[in-house]
Amino acid sequence: MFVRAYLRASTREQDASRAKADLEAFAKERRLKIAATYVENESGASLARPELFRLLGDCQPGDILLIEQVDRLSRLNATDWERLKDEIRQRRVRVVALDLPTSHMMMTNQGDDFTARMLDALNGMMLDMLAAIARKDYEDRRRRQAQGIVKAKTEGRYKGRPEDTQRNAAIQKMLKAGQSWSSIIAATGASRSTLSRLAKREGEA
Repeated sequence: MFVRAYLRASTREQDASRAKADLEAFAKERRLKIAATYVENESGASLARPELFRLLGDCQPGDILLIEQVDRLSRLNATDWERLKDEIRQRRVRVVALDLPTSHMMMTNQGDDFTARMLDALNGMMLDMLAAIARKDYEDRRRRQAQGIVKAKTEGRYKGRPEDTQRNAAIQKMLKAGQSWSSIIAATGASRSTLSRLAKREGEA
C-alpha cells in the first residue's frame, strides 16, 4: 500500500503546497510515509486535472489518495463527480481526507471483510455529502460574485479584472520573437482572445 498526497489550489496565486506539512504529519502519526506528492493549480470545479489523473494512473489497488480537504478533490458538478468516483472505484483507491474523520480508518488494517465494507460504505456516503457541500459553496460564491459585478456596473464602479502586466509583457516578447500562438498558450495559459488583443497592441506600438 502506497500513500499518495494530492495538493491543489484554484489559481496560480495560491500555494498548492501549503498543506504538504499537514499531510506529512498526518501520515507520520500513523507510521506511514507519503510515497509521492502531486501538486497542481487547477479549479476543483473542473475535471481537467492532469496531476490528479497522473496520481490515479500511478496507483495500485489498495493505495491511498490523501488530501487535506474534500474540496481539494472535488467542487465538481454531480455528473463529473460520478465520473471521478468511478475512476477511483475502478482503480480500488481509498480516499482519505484530513477533514473527513470516517476516512482515517482507511489508512489502517480494517479487520474482517464485513467491517471493511461497512467502513467503505460509510466513508463513501460522507464523501458524497462533503463533495455536494463543496459544490454548493462554489456555486454560491460564483453567484455572489456575479451579483457584485452587476451592482458595480450599475453604479459605474466596475473596472474588470486587473491586467496581469507581467504575464502580458512576457507574451508580447514571445509574439515579437515569432513564437506560435499554440506554444504561447501552452506556456502561459492565456486565451486566444488575450493573444489577439496583445498582438493588436504590439502591432500598434
